[in-house]
Amino acid sequence: MSQKSDGMNYAPQGKPSPVVKPGEFTFAAAFLEHGHIFGQCNGLLEAGAELKWVYDPDPKKVADFIAKYPQAKAARSFDEILADPAVKLVAAAAVPCDRGAIGGRVLEAGKDYFTDKAPFTTLEQLATAKAVVARTRRKYAVYYSERLHVESAMFATDLVAGGAIGRVIQVLGLGPHRIGNKAARPAWFFQRAKYGGILCDIGSHQFEQFLTFSGATDATVTHAAVGNYGNPETPELEDFGEASLLGNNGSTNYVRVDWFTPAGLSTWGDGRTVILGTKGYIELRKYVDVGREKTSDHVYIVDEKGEQHLNVTGQVGFRFFGQLILDCLNGTEKAMTQEHTFKAAELCLRAQLAAKRIA
Repeated sequence: MSQKSDGMNYAPQGKPSPVVKPGEFTFAAAFLEHGHIFGQCNGLLEAGAELKWVYDPDPKKVADFIAKYPQAKAARSFDEILADPAVKLVAAAAVPCDRGAIGGRVLEAGKDYFTDKAPFTTLEQLATAKAVVARTRRKYAVYYSERLHVESAMFATDLVAGGAIGRVIQVLGLGPHRIGNKAARPAWFFQRAKYGGILCDIGSHQFEQFLTFSGATDATVTHAAVGNYGNPETPELEDFGEASLLGNNGSTNYVRVDWFTPAGLSTWGDGRTVILGTKGYIELRKYVDVGREKTSDHVYIVDEKGEQHLNVTGQVGFRFFGQLILDCLNGTEKAMTQEHTFKAAELCLRAQLAAKRIA
């Protein structure tokens, strides 16, 4: 991606690491409203999946997609994809308010679903999806890319799981984004009912990371607030959000998300995570090390033995996608459990509902 990207077209690329043979796992892409679809497809392709179809109501989006992935065939309708028995999974990045209903159609057609975050904009959509999953036994996977498609975050996942900093006490998540050229943004980006609110949308990454790093399986929202500080001409856009959670294991979480990345930053957002444990702490500078290096995936570790700085670019890979493929084929849950996937979605929805309007 371009260093000046606004995040809408964030599409990491890794090394090919196939977990299946050619032809063993076929998928389709549909509803190309967000550039995250390219990251979703890259990850699946690198893990050995084969891309057969693409569908979107907008022919321009389809043409742009096929220019990048010429192996994809344009479907005449979404139903054509759903009717193809060769397709095992559908990857989609629809308008957020539509993601739940599309997922229901995919699961009812006997296929697994891989949607961009946030997977829902209402608790009612979440409840419906839970019921469909229970009935169909298909997977409703979510692209929580700020952990799953970031090598430093996956490296930290393993460090924390291995006890490197002891019991995790708090997770601090900062998710700033660049709004970029507002005229180039789709209309739904500015419509609260369609994008779900800032804590629901880009905040969803942060709540998933809290559950992962802390080991909590549930949490209570103790504070939440949203505001529009710098975009009065689009009053439904929330350009700032914050929330605090208390996990069911005693861990805490603070999240700040915003659309105030200045033009001078070399990338779309200075995403950072700080994980505090009883025996040390880890800081992730995911996309840039401000004022020092424009490279990504910096990991800072401080523990009882001393201080470390590691750049893990190219050293970790993106195992989620291969694990997801194998989970779909084998009925396992190694990539991410369905319970975890839905709990992260629930927390962002509850934080959004609890949020006070400020500014």
